[in-house]
Amino acid sequence: MVEEVERVFTVPLPMTRNVPKTKRAPRAIKEIKEYVRRHLADRTSSDEADAPKKDVWIDYRLNEFLWSRGIENPPSKVRVKAIRFEDGLIEVSLPDE
Repeated sequence: MVEEVERVFTVPLPMTRNVPKTKRAPRAIKEIKEYVRRHLADRTSSDEADAPKKDVWIDYRLNEFLWSRGIENPPSKVRVKAIRFEDGLIEVSLPDE
């Protein structure tokens, strides 16, 4: 039985500069999901590839923050709070500060 795990990460997003300008904000969202999935993976499973791709949920406030400067200029890093629930779902939001 796995309990809830809550962590705060600073996710670097320099790889968004290597994609076309019109794909940078969506790429930032994909990179955040991948980063959080990698760092909060349930170590009991034998392979990370078996993990479902829809197990990470992005909060709308974080989404609005990433898109606040438009599609072409997302932030280069973002601080996020990630919570992994018992059923394996991971919720990612802005930290409460």
